[in-house]
Amino acid sequence: MTHQIDTTVMAQAMEQIVEQGFGGLNNAVAILLNEAMKVERSRVLQAGPWQRTEERQGYANGYKPKKVDTRLGKLSLQIPQVRGEIEFYPSALDRGLRSERALKLAMAEMYVKGVSTRKVTGILEKLCGLEVTSTQVSRAAALLDEEIAKWRNRPLNSFPFLQLDATYEKIRCDGSVVSCAVLIATGINDEGKRTVLGVNVSLSEAEVHWRQFLSSLKRRGLHGVKMITSDDHQGIKAALKSTFNGVPWNRCHVHLQRNANQYVPKMHMRSAVAQDIRTIFNAPDQEEAERLLEKTVTKYKKSASRLAAWMEENLPEGFTVFGLPVHQRRRLRSTNMLERINKEIKRRTKVATLFPNESSLLRLVSAILMEISDEWETGKRYLKMDTAETFN
Repeated sequence: MTHQIDTTVMAQAMEQIVEQGFGGLNNAVAILLNEAMKVERSRVLQAGPWQRTEERQGYANGYKPKKVDTRLGKLSLQIPQVRGEIEFYPSALDRGLRSERALKLAMAEMYVKGVSTRKVTGILEKLCGLEVTSTQVSRAAALLDEEIAKWRNRPLNSFPFLQLDATYEKIRCDGSVVSCAVLIATGINDEGKRTVLGVNVSLSEAEVHWRQFLSSLKRRGLHGVKMITSDDHQGIKAALKSTFNGVPWNRCHVHLQRNANQYVPKMHMRSAVAQDIRTIFNAPDQEEAERLLEKTVTKYKKSASRLAAWMEENLPEGFTVFGLPVHQRRRLRSTNMLERINKEIKRRTKVATLFPNESSLLRLVSAILMEISDEWETGKRYLKMDTAETFN
């Protein structure tokens, strides 16, 4: 179905410009945005206002007023609402909000590099056509810190599946350049949607730092965890014993594949070893996986004895996922979700290359993760939940 833009709406927008010139641009844009959001809602519902159709996916449910700060000024918008099973949020507005946040993030990135507010002002005016003062730039950075702190300390609830990983960035500490660990936790809630639960930075992945980070998640209300996936870093494992003792832990299959390469004696054997490990982890159930593991260990006992011993001891740590329904295993058996997040962080942090302190690193990484988490939470369901079969 199609929804044509009402010609009277265009006329209203034009009238604002005719009467007020540039001063009427914000009102004109608000009128057009409101109409565009109505059109998008009709497309999502597959039915126009008062239209009867078998393809209808839900129902319109009025409007919610919202004021949005943009480069044209404050816009008074009417956000279309829906009811029924379908979810809807206007993509045009979503992109607009993200671009404004990206502008704040650009300011923060330049601050991280030690660029003076005067230079930041000049860059913004040239690139964005904005007239901003150094005071406004400083205030924007402060507001971003406030927004980030609120997000990092927001209450949590039930998340059956938890994934943990870390990445490293360079910072200055006591006059030296050191690697700083960025600890990240993601979760999948009872509805099957992903969320970035939290982030913290510390000088290492030592057990004390992971324990403090995981304890903070619990203090914020995290509960209902049924399985945790991570690599086998000793700091993580020790921290999990003291904070989530008794919760099943699954060692990331991707990390296990990488770790195995250290024990393959000859380069030409790597492909076959990788395939054998995949075959084990793709088994229909744990009993078959254990049978395949025994067979594989026997296969490599003479040609690669260290590899065979490593397999026998380590691969079973990846068998916890067999306690889940088949349709959930592929997305929960590794930390690929976090690997993609780490790549996005690296793409953005290379702009700064070196951070002056831990707090500047935390600001930038948190802003990136907020964006990712927002997309996840407003997007499609990531995992089909079936609690009746979990850990049979």
